[in-house]
Amino acid sequence: MSARSILSGVGGYLPERVVSNEELARTVDTSDAWIQERTGIRQRHFAGPHETAAFMGAAAARAALAHAGATADDVDAIILATSTPDQAFPATAVRVQAALGVKRGFGFDLSAACSGFIYALSVADGMIRAGQATGVLVIGSEVYSRILNWQDRGTCVLFGDGAGAVFLRAGEGSGQDRGILSTHIHAKGTLGDILYVDGAVGQPDKPGHLVMHGKEVFRHAVLHLSEAVEEALAANNLNHGDIDWLVPHQANRRIIDAMGKRLNLPADRVVVTVDRHANTSAASVPLALAEACQDGRVKPGQLVLLEALGGGLTWGSALVRM
Repeated sequence: MSARSILSGVGGYLPERVVSNEELARTVDTSDAWIQERTGIRQRHFAGPHETAAFMGAAAARAALAHAGATADDVDAIILATSTPDQAFPATAVRVQAALGVKRGFGFDLSAACSGFIYALSVADGMIRAGQATGVLVIGSEVYSRILNWQDRGTCVLFGDGAGAVFLRAGEGSGQDRGILSTHIHAKGTLGDILYVDGAVGQPDKPGHLVMHGKEVFRHAVLHLSEAVEEALAANNLNHGDIDWLVPHQANRRIIDAMGKRLNLPADRVVVTVDRHANTSAASVPLALAEACQDGRVKPGQLVLLEALGGGLTWGSALVRM
């Protein structure tokens, strides 16, 4: 039997402050109807001063460990996906390591924008298969409210803050056994200027605000996500009818609906949180997965397809047998 990454626990954290479309409309030239019609978003969560990427990531990780029946002693690696780290260094992952009391192993951050969790899951799966780790926390944690341009109503209404996490354990298996069946990640750097942040630590003269060309992102999202989905199914000799659940990146309700239709999945087999969470970037997939597992929708043995696309452009998919 070969090593297999078993997804044994999920967890999430959302900031205390909930911001409705109506509240945003008091300071931004927008309306609840305008936002809902174009995105499906009704509200989002914004982090308070104490709710940093590390704080939220640690909270989500604790929940994932508890769900798995694991402790800090079972963790030997932390991979944290974020585009909004608390500091240039040390990595947010090692801040989480300290907060959890993990005393061994290693941790690092991974940057792939909204695809970050899928990328991190792929890296963690590879490490477990190679025998480099046996218990890995994979976390997505984002504080996008701190990089939004509040003069740009086309982007500032789309995002929220939060963190999601999964705990992977090394196990044995093959074929249709429980665990990560495969992951598939891609990037196309020539499309980097349709979704980006116009600043960095090394560029003090830039404000560091998110910039997005929405129509182009939408077009590429449906195309590349469809390709990634078909790639995952083909790699495992599966077809659309084998999928029990689609857990997509929560960026826009229209993109989510388009992906569900391409897979011929009924709406009640597609996990949707964008209406309440907005786009939480690398946190959106694990947050949605955690909600669907914890409310009993996703059950052991079911086949779950995860997918996301983000700035870079980056995109990817993963097939998991729960």
